[in-house]
Amino acid sequence: MPRLFVALEISRDAALRLSMLKGGLPCARWIDQENYHITLRFIGDVDARFADEAVAALDRIEAPAFEVQLAGLDAFGSRKPHSIYAGVSPNPALEALQGDVDRALRRIGLAPDPKKFTPHVTLARLRQPKSEEVARYLSGRGDFRSEPFRASRFVLFSSKDSVGGGPYLVEEAFELMPERGASSGGGTIRESIAAAWR
Repeated sequence: MPRLFVALEISRDAALRLSMLKGGLPCARWIDQENYHITLRFIGDVDARFADEAVAALDRIEAPAFEVQLAGLDAFGSRKPHSIYAGVSPNPALEALQGDVDRALRRIGLAPDPKKFTPHVTLARLRQPKSEEVARYLSGRGDFRSEPFRASRFVLFSSKDSVGGGPYLVEEAFELMPERGASSGGGTIRESIAAAWR
């Protein structure tokens, strides 16, 4: 059963810059460049009926495209760091889109997310890290900043990997634009998820 989540994709230029931050941390398991993303809402393991309902709910969201800029590196897990991530500059349009996505999915029965939304791109997961090594890595790269890039769509990703980190597959894409029509397509989720389950 695929695991679903909603996210923004990262531009190629930003992903390339992020990939250049790899190395210098022995405890890190680095995320592949093609799997970088900004999670908007985790859905989890669901059946095909709920997946179809999720696509229909997400397809009704109308929101404008906007600029995104990545800024700064940090770690999740203060006393025992477990992952390294790139942050996102404050962005009201991103916050608004995330709220729309969250409300749309809760309306069809998804449980509220207990975690506060912290937009980020996960770069590495850490195995038995030494806090001083993580601090040293971050101190040398904390001024990271990408060029702004345009978020013109958000996507529904799936993953079969229970560990995390990819590979991720785009199941559906939802265009962001002021004049967005009533439908951006949403009829292929049955086929793609059915294929993933076979």
